Amino acid sequence: MNLAGAARPTRLRLIIVTAVLAVAGLLAATTQAASARTGAQHVSRWDGGTKPVIVLEHGAWADASSWSKVIRQLQEDGFTVDAPPNPLRGVTYDSTYLADFLSTISGPIVLVGHSYGGFVTTNAATGNPNVKALVYVDAFIPDQGETLLDLVSAQPGSCLGGNPANVFNFAPYPGGPAGDVDTYIKPSLVPACFASGLPPSQAAVIAATQRPLAASTLQEPSGPPAWKTIPSWAVIGTADQVIPPAELTFMAKRAGAHITDVNAGHLSMIADPETVAGVIKQAAEATK
Repeated sequence: MNLAGAARPTRLRLIIVTAVLAVAGLLAATTQAASARTGAQHVSRWDGGTKPVIVLEHGAWADASSWSKVIRQLQEDGFTVDAPPNPLRGVTYDSTYLADFLSTISGPIVLVGHSYGGFVTTNAATGNPNVKALVYVDAFIPDQGETLLDLVSAQPGSCLGGNPANVFNFAPYPGGPAGDVDTYIKPSLVPACFASGLPPSQAAVIAATQRPLAASTLQEPSGPPAWKTIPSWAVIGTADQVIPPAELTFMAKRAGAHITDVNAGHLSMIADPETVAGVIKQAAEATK
């Protein structure tokens, strides 16, 4: 028997099979790459327009983790989301910090602020043509010249009102103005005040991890408000203990904002992230 002759057809079949598998692998890889490119285009393109970047600004006595549940929902819908830190050093400083961050984004932006973060977004967005919508979540919506102290005391009922010594713990910080201090909400007040409506264990974590606001921020006036030229949306927690709902409603109506009431306290983005994310998506839709 000619073994060499018998082996040739076998080698030929192996070569053919190998070639077919290689081509199939190449086609599969090409298809996957095309799918990946299509997916990327789907994320960045939105019915023929550029999908806006969502920028979330946290408020005082909080950090960016307060947006975690909202971020997850927005990302699942294909949005690019940024939640930069709020330095909590003062209206001018914090707004400039955020404005510099916004200047690095080339496309349309939906800018969202919570609580004191509304002060920051109102000032940071002014003059930036890429900011197409503002969303205020249980947030201050200041007019020019107004201070945080003005607005928090405009309506009775804030759990942070009254004698500051009974509400806050104070700590010095380096580099601040003479006599300035950091303010921390007394931990015993957080569950029924700042984190009202949340489970006690969650409120306890918020009390322990709160980031302080410089006391001088309370009396620093706001600048020209972006909401006078940029469409606005507002989420109002009807059980808010920090900013009385009547004041939230007044500010939102003054800004001409589209208002959504939610049965929550001051941290509605934690208590009801579905509603908050839904309002942000509405604002994003309006940028088309």
